[in-house]
Amino acid sequence: MSDLCFYKNTTSQIQILRISHSTNCDFEEIVFPGEQMLFEAFPQAELEIHMDSTTGTTLINKILCSNLQVYG
Repeated sequence: MSDLCFYKNTTSQIQILRISHSTNCDFEEIVFPGEQMLFEAFPQAELEIHMDSTTGTTLINKILCSNLQVYG
C-alpha cells in the first residue's frame, strides 16, 4: 500500500525528483526553490534528488519515502 509523502525544496536551485525502488518507476518532477509537493509512494521506495550540473544531472541525495510520510 502506498503512502502520502511530502517534500519541500529548501534550496535556491531547481531540483529534479525521481522515485526508485518502486512500481511507480516513471515518476519524475521538477521542483523549484521553495516549492512543496505531495506524492504517493511505497515506504520502501527512495526519493532521489538530482540537480543540473555542467555534465548533466547529479544525484545529490536519497531519502526513504517512509521518512517523508504524512501522518494525519
